[in-house]
Amino acid sequence: MHKVILIEDIENAENKTLYCVFNEKIDEIDCITPIEAKLCAKSLGEFIQITGQVKGSVYLECDLCLEKYAYDFKFDIDELYSKKSLVGDYENSDKEFEIKEGQFITDLNGQEEIDIYDLLYQSVILNFPNKKVCGINCKGKEYLSSEDNYDPRLEVFNNLQINPK
Repeated sequence: MHKVILIEDIENAENKTLYCVFNEKIDEIDCITPIEAKLCAKSLGEFIQITGQVKGSVYLECDLCLEKYAYDFKFDIDELYSKKSLVGDYENSDKEFEIKEGQFITDLNGQEEIDIYDLLYQSVILNFPNKKVCGINCKGKEYLSSEDNYDPRLEVFNNLQINPK
């Protein structure tokens, strides 16, 4: 079940600020522990800002040896949502708009809710390391080159010849 925050609830909350706790596993991620998030949703006029902290533990697959390993994470989240469409404003405008580092705005396109489940899924995935390695002493190439891991489908590459132009 996806957890959502209604824009109306944020607007009607004291100081237009709503606090939310998320503590469950995300199906599309190989979670060891539930993803724990303490979030604050605040209305800023035309925008909704969601801030907070996310932590948990998941299984990742090592890029070198292809074995699963546990990965713990903890990061801050700061997302901005636009209540009205930004696309129309800038398509019909003669002025340029530059997006600076860290400045991303999600357009709600008239939606009346924010899907926290989807927000956390995307945030967790984007915070995974670029190079997933199980440890400093990973056996990597040694493991992949052993006879136990031979894949006959790759035999075609043994006779591959590249002719430079």
